[in-house]
Amino acid sequence: MTDLSVLRLRPKSKPQAIRHGFPWVFADEAVLDRRTRAMPAGSFAVLEDAERKPLALVTVNPNSKIVGRVMDTDPQAVVDSGWLRARLMRALHLRERLYDAPFYRLIHAEADGLPGLVIDRFGDAAVIQPNAAWADRMADDLADALVDLTGVSTVILNGQGRARGLEGLEERMEVLRGQAPTEPMPVPMNGATYLADLMGGQKTGLFYDQRPNQAFAQRLAKDATVLDVFSHVGGFGLAALAAGASHATCVDGSAAALELARGGAGRMSAADRLDTVQSDAFKAMEKLAEDGKRFDLVVCDPPAFAPAKSALEAGLRAYERVAKLAAPLVAPGGYLVLCSCSHAADLTAFRNASARGIGRGGRRGVLIHTGQAGPDHPMLPQLAETGYLKALFFRLD
Repeated sequence: MTDLSVLRLRPKSKPQAIRHGFPWVFADEAVLDRRTRAMPAGSFAVLEDAERKPLALVTVNPNSKIVGRVMDTDPQAVVDSGWLRARLMRALHLRERLYDAPFYRLIHAEADGLPGLVIDRFGDAAVIQPNAAWADRMADDLADALVDLTGVSTVILNGQGRARGLEGLEERMEVLRGQAPTEPMPVPMNGATYLADLMGGQKTGLFYDQRPNQAFAQRLAKDATVLDVFSHVGGFGLAALAAGASHATCVDGSAAALELARGGAGRMSAADRLDTVQSDAFKAMEKLAEDGKRFDLVVCDPPAFAPAKSALEAGLRAYERVAKLAAPLVAPGGYLVLCSCSHAADLTAFRNASARGIGRGGRRGVLIHTGQAGPDHPMLPQLAETGYLKALFFRLD
C-alpha cells in the first residue's frame, strides 16, 4: 500500500475531532474533486487537514455520506492480513475474558477498530456483516483470520440490511468457509437456550446486545406471567422461563422467529409454559387489553423506529404509542420494560417519550433501572451511534 491517495479536509472542517478520536469524515467535510470521486469504494487513503498535515489512514467510499472512516491513527499503517489479525486478536482477548462460552459479538465496528464491520460468533461458526466497502472487499482475508485465530470451521457472510444500501453495496449471502448450517444453531445465554438461524434470520441470526437486560429482567420474572412483545426468537420470554416464570407469551410478526422461540423452549423443557402469537404487535396489544389480560412483567423490544435523524419525530411517537398500549397490560405493582435500538433517539428523548406513553395509558410508575448493550458491544465515546441500545425498567402502580 504505497503511494496512497489523499483525502483532504475542507478549510472550515475541524481536524481536532479526528485527532480526538471521532472516526468519520462526512462528504460535506472533504474535498470531493474529480480525483477523489474516482477512488474505488473501499480503497485506502491518507487523511490530511486543510494545511496538508497527515491525520490518519482512512478507507474511502465516494458513494457514501461517510466518505472516510478512520482505520488507523498512523497515516503510514498498512492494512494487510497482519493488521487484521492484530485487531481481531485484541477483540478476541476481551471477549474471552468476559465470557466463558464462545457466544458473543466478536467485532463491534468502530469501537473495535474495524469500522463498518460486525462479526458475531456462534460457537464453531462466525457470521460476518461487512457494512463498509473495505470490509466487503477484504471478506476472504477476514475469514482466513477468523479461522486461524478462533478455530471456527464455518464463516458466513451476511451482506444484507439498510447499512449496506447506504454504502452503495449490493446484498449478498455466502458461506466463505465450511458448510452452511442445515439446522438452527443452539445458543446458551442467561440459562436459556435460543435457536439462531444463521442463514435466514434477522441480522446475524440472534441479538446478543440484550444479554444484560434480559438478565436483569430475570430478577423480576420468577413465578411471574410474562408478555414479550416484538419477541423475535424469544429473547426476553425464554430468559424469563429460564428464571422460573410461570408462563410467557411471545408476540412477533414473524412465523419463522416464533417457531425458533418454540424450539428453544422445547430444548429447555419449557414448551408447556410458552404461548406464541403471530401478529402485528400494536394490534396484539390492543386485543389483549380488550380481553382484559394482565401480566406481571411486560417487555417491548421493537425494531428501530428512528434509524436516522430524519425519522426521529415519527419514531418517538411510535415509542410513545408502544408505552401507551403496553402500560395497561401490566398488573398492579408489575413491571414494564421498554427498549429502543434507535441511535437517533438518545436516552433522554426515549425516556421522555416512554413516560408520556405510560401516562397516556392511564398508569404511573417509577424507573428502577436503565440498561444498555453488553460489553461485547463496546461504545466508542466519540461516536454516539455505538451507544444505540436503551432499556428502561419501570415498576407501575
